[in-house]
Amino acid sequence: MYVIAVYDIGEKRVGKMLKLCRRYLNWIQNSVFEGEITEVKLEELKLYSLKIMKPETDSLIIFKTRQEKWLEKEIVGKELSKLDNML
Repeated sequence: MYVIAVYDIGEKRVGKMLKLCRRYLNWIQNSVFEGEITEVKLEELKLYSLKIMKPETDSLIIFKTRQEKWLEKEIVGKELSKLDNML
């Protein structure tokens, strides 16, 4: 599945959340990540994020779609992190 993940988290925990999300997804903008991920890896990401977050003040929002082709993305202004399909 293809996901976009966005977090809003306290300043003291931002670094940990950034590192966690980068392990699973591609960073595209401040606190925004996207990419292909399996259901198991997504559950793992959510589980580890709960260990970092304070649920009463922090949030992680995940938008899911079956494939990237079903998502139209338009960038207005500077693209902070270009994604290449080349390895």
